Amino acid sequence: MGVQLGDIVEAKKIAIEDLAGRTVAFDGNNILYQFLSIIRGRDGQPLRDREGRVTSHLSGLIYRNSNLAEAGIKIAYVFDGKPHSFKRQVLQQRRQVREKAKKKYEKAVKEGDPITARRYGQQAIVATTDIIQDAKTLLTHMGIPWVQAPGEGEAQTAYMAQKGDVWGAASQDFDSLLFGAPRHIRNLSVTGRRKLPRKNVYIKIEPEILELNKIMSDLELTRSQLIDMGILIGTDYNPKGIKGIGPKTALKLIKTHGTIEAALPHIKNPEFPHPLDEIKELFHNPRTTDDYQLEWKKPDTASVIGFLCGEHNFNQTRVMNALEKLNKGFTKTGQRTTLDRFFG
Repeated sequence: MGVQLGDIVEAKKIAIEDLAGRTVAFDGNNILYQFLSIIRGRDGQPLRDREGRVTSHLSGLIYRNSNLAEAGIKIAYVFDGKPHSFKRQVLQQRRQVREKAKKKYEKAVKEGDPITARRYGQQAIVATTDIIQDAKTLLTHMGIPWVQAPGEGEAQTAYMAQKGDVWGAASQDFDSLLFGAPRHIRNLSVTGRRKLPRKNVYIKIEPEILELNKIMSDLELTRSQLIDMGILIGTDYNPKGIKGIGPKTALKLIKTHGTIEAALPHIKNPEFPHPLDEIKELFHNPRTTDDYQLEWKKPDTASVIGFLCGEHNFNQTRVMNALEKLNKGFTKTGQRTTLDRFFG
């Protein structure tokens, strides 16, 4: 879930075309969960092949990425490594939520209730080792580079953005801002009309960008203070935050007292599951790696067709259309990179 900053930071709406020529690193696990949650059949169940294997994530990867590539965006994926021990609590909570949701999902499917099945099916999803490996295999066939992070994927995307290897970090969570990503992009993988939970209301989802320097300027905070504020609200390392403190109160406390340490005496019964200085250190100096290469290649048509259509029963005509878009995107971004280098 990550830190919740939506109430106090202002995102700028953008069009996909505004990102043409840019390189964006996706938080791979975050994006896979979106695809698994959203891409479902009318009965609320995830898409599956004839062997019963879930394919919703593969559908999202081939069709969404082909659209982004055609628009001239260079995409890379970063996958989570081993979670830090401080994250065990939030992972356990997520497992419990999924287990409860799975039981309700199975009951709804048995009773023929697609609306309820969809709602609880979205909560019951889990990106298994097989699902993640299939995603990496497909990305390789598509010519899209992926990076294995040693720890948090968002920490790695932020690091790559800080180095200038990618232009921005993409995820639905806000954590990459705390990790220092200069640009954070949301809704890039889920644009379009989306139904609000439990309501017969649809809203338009558009890409949006948040710039770290602008946020710090608007809120009059340093990045260290932004991290302090995030910890007060709650992060994956201290998921409950401080009871009764939301984004606006946390902002006021940090602006008034300067640091989380100075604010604590003014907070009733502040508690943290782990030492505060160690939680802060995870944001200031997260586990990252320089052991990666970002190389975009022409899609391997035969491998994509064999993997999706041969192994997972995808419609070949639709996949070929997606491959055509990927090839156009590869040609477009390759030409732009060459020109940028020439005119430097």
